Amino acid sequence: MTPRITGFDYQRVPVAEDVALTAAVGGSGSPVVLLHGFPQTHLMWRHVAADLAADHTVIVPDLRGYGDSDKPADRDGQTYAKRRMAADVVALARAFGHERFALAGHDRGALVALRAGLDHPAHVTHLACLDVLPTLDTWQVMHGTSAAVGFHLYLMAQPPGLAELMIANSADAFFGHFLDSWTRDPNAIPAEVRAAYLAASARAVTSIVADYRATATVDLEHDTADKEAGNRLRMPVTVLQQDWGAALGFDARARWQAWAPDLDHRTVSCGHFMAEEAPAEVVGALRELFQRIAFE
Repeated sequence: MTPRITGFDYQRVPVAEDVALTAAVGGSGSPVVLLHGFPQTHLMWRHVAADLAADHTVIVPDLRGYGDSDKPADRDGQTYAKRRMAADVVALARAFGHERFALAGHDRGALVALRAGLDHPAHVTHLACLDVLPTLDTWQVMHGTSAAVGFHLYLMAQPPGLAELMIANSADAFFGHFLDSWTRDPNAIPAEVRAAYLAASARAVTSIVADYRATATVDLEHDTADKEAGNRLRMPVTVLQQDWGAALGFDARARWQAWAPDLDHRTVSCGHFMAEEAPAEVVGALRELFQRIAFE
């Protein structure tokens, strides 16, 4: 049986014409939506969600294309645009009766959260992004041998066909590589959770690749347009990152500051999967974020 977040209810929620998301919901109080990253599902938030549920309504979906949520075919190159995925999140919160909510995302989920903050500032009260750079900045800083860590970005940016075939033929090895190499504490992801991540990813190769392909195409276009127009995040923002900025030759804080004038940027001493490796630190940072008052 697939692991679940203890004490949370699970629901299927229609959010678009051809998409329903599976979401875990628990707790009561002001709403918080938590978005997972790659190659994971909502389960990555299990510790954080349980803690926050003491005084918040916590909504934890599988993103479109992942886990037990719908995986529509990408017929126009737009299906997995973070703009559409962000609209899913707003519709999901609204379905639970919340027009305004705090939002936190990790990795891919952080890119969706960032887009939601830019596109739907009236709905997102507070924003947290864990261990990622905005799409435009990612492509700007990746170069030379230091970019080898992001080989999967280039693989999945290719036209449809080759990446899907290669990954599907070695799904456990491919997705397992990231779960193993990006984790500083291997005990942070128990065997049954790791198995759930691998099984879910193997079922979603086509949609996961489409999600990444969008990052090299339509998502980049949207970020570039926002940058040129001077659009910025208008809510309090917290960014948690590993200490990887200096190693890759760029200033991560400065990159984020250009998008988020009201920024709290912190370094966390753990691997990529910080919600599982350092949940108490993540919860503490989120609780501090939720207390901040918007500058506008």
